[in-house]
Amino acid sequence: MARYTEALTVERGGFRIKVPESWWEFDVRPESRDDSIRRMVDDRIRRYPELKPSRAAYVTFLQKAASDAWKSGALYCGCMAESFGGDTPITGSVTVSLIGGRTSTGDPLPTDPGAIAAQLAVKEAKKPGDSWRKVTTVDIPGVGPAARTRGVEDIPVPDDALNRTVRAVLMQTYIPVPGQEGKVALVAGSSQVLDLADSFFDIFDAITSTFRFAG
Repeated sequence: MARYTEALTVERGGFRIKVPESWWEFDVRPESRDDSIRRMVDDRIRRYPELKPSRAAYVTFLQKAASDAWKSGALYCGCMAESFGGDTPITGSVTVSLIGGRTSTGDPLPTDPGAIAAQLAVKEAKKPGDSWRKVTTVDIPGVGPAARTRGVEDIPVPDDALNRTVRAVLMQTYIPVPGQEGKVALVAGSSQVLDLADSFFDIFDAITSTFRFAG
């Protein structure tokens, strides 16, 4: 899996986060992302020719990840797509979004981690293979407490008329934005490689722990 010792710091308006150097980070804007991803994959293949048989899989995965990130309002999207000798690359992604909301009376929603955690539903697996979700609070070094969910969940496919879902390993961390009522930074890590759930939880936790607000 990815190594944390080789980290790349990514800075965006208002925050920064570190991801393993081997990850892909790209423009998520619809007008430019497809060409950008194709060029990026071709550049990576020139440096690592052994990746060429998986080119189509890389491009398809990264373009879908960029599209989904844009639809969710993400300001940053980073992905891993690594081949370990199998037919299908091991893939995962981390996005950062700034989100907020208001109550029915127009008041900002609370951003206290305990209050957020109390509103997030826990889901127990009734039998092996069922989806599940745990809810906790964690401490982000240098940032403070945050609410978190982690589990194996059925995620709705964006803009799908048949209301289909995709099962994925998912970790979401809700970090209050200082000085902004009702606003949180949502750091979300996901992967459809369910057999490696525990490894991905470790990766997503390590990446999220590097999140810092800029300025």
